[in-house]
Amino acid sequence: MAAAVTFALLACFPAAVLSRRDVLELGDEDFDYLATEHETMLVKFYAPWCGHCKKLSPDFEKAATRLKGTVQLAKVDCTAHSEICGRFGVSGYPTLKIFRNGKEAALYDGPRSAEGIYQYMKKQTGPDSVQLQTEEDLQTFIDNYDASIVGVFAGADSSSLSEFLRAAALLREQFRFAHTVDLKLGHKYGVTSDVCVCVFRCVFRPPRLTSKFEDSVVAFRDHLTIGSLRRFIRDHINGLCPHLTMENRDRLRVRDLLTAFYDLDYHHNIRGSNYWRNRVMKIASKFSGRGLAFSVANKKDFLSELEEDFGLGTSDGGELPFVTIRTKLGHKYTMREEFTRDGLSLERFLEDYFAGRLKRYIKSEAVPERNAAAVKVVVAESFDEVVNDPEKDVLIQFYSRSCPHCKKLEPVYRELAETLISDPNIVIAKMNAADNDVPLGYDVQG
Repeated sequence: MAAAVTFALLACFPAAVLSRRDVLELGDEDFDYLATEHETMLVKFYAPWCGHCKKLSPDFEKAATRLKGTVQLAKVDCTAHSEICGRFGVSGYPTLKIFRNGKEAALYDGPRSAEGIYQYMKKQTGPDSVQLQTEEDLQTFIDNYDASIVGVFAGADSSSLSEFLRAAALLREQFRFAHTVDLKLGHKYGVTSDVCVCVFRCVFRPPRLTSKFEDSVVAFRDHLTIGSLRRFIRDHINGLCPHLTMENRDRLRVRDLLTAFYDLDYHHNIRGSNYWRNRVMKIASKFSGRGLAFSVANKKDFLSELEEDFGLGTSDGGELPFVTIRTKLGHKYTMREEFTRDGLSLERFLEDYFAGRLKRYIKSEAVPERNAAAVKVVVAESFDEVVNDPEKDVLIQFYSRSCPHCKKLEPVYRELAETLISDPNIVIAKMNAADNDVPLGYDVQG
């Protein structure tokens, strides 16, 4: 049976030189003692040779400085302190874990940017769920940039409140929780009974994202369990058209996602930012329930990604939004027609998408006119033809021109190809993973 064998080589990342005074260095001898001195601590387990660790280092340092006095950030060199790393089950680098009063609390699965680490760890301070006493408490809590999940209960002895607090303890890494036992606080939002949990989706309209195309408050009225609340939050927290950021992109992209990129700035131009979002929402409401999610984003935050993944430059779209679709299978599409203010061009784009008339965007180098060398050059456009040939056994190397490990391997790999070139059933190939889209299913991470 023909088969394709793949391997990837890790790219090397330059280490940034920054002050490390705000990151606590821990080891086998002092970890337990020093960790118990901090109510909340984020620990990075790393190896000095690890490229991903080096890439994370400057953002980790910046976050540590911003969180100083609130959350302690620390690091452990696992090549020098293997005992403590083994105790906490560290098997890859970097591994980030959250500790509370010296006890392991959770694996950190948040963003890796300085801003993302800062915002994520800010949520780890204080109680799992904030108790609200007054209308002012409630208004202050929901008037926030992030999502707010508020439970309104009949009394402190409510079994539903206990379940809500257990859910908050499990989900606090992702969301903000608050609760009250004063039913009057819920009247303004139509909450009048126990076991009612309201999701104030302030993360995308607090109130700058309030829109006539959807309700500002969604009430949960089912039987409250951790599982049912988790599903409810998953289905309703984002709303019809959330603001895609570098910090939440991984969570939003678990679904097929359309994004309109433009000069979005909710800090200085709320009205202008919502002008285009409202036009996206108007059309999105016509296609809701068809398996495609919608979002808006600041194109300046995603310039390198748009250029790398979609071939779009800084001038594409001009002052108008430009639109992409990225599916969970990795398929990519771009709207080439100019975004019209009446939204009709976006509607036509979506009609073509759902009808299967759009051509996928694939980043690919040109297919070689001659490919006579022992190591066959594969590009994205020729990948299926060469690698998935049912009559061949294929070994393919994914590489980067800047990777020294790849350069070191090159003569060995070429010698292998020359040794096997006489066998018509074996192909030794390579593809530049930096300049070509790697098909889904091939885990190339370095």
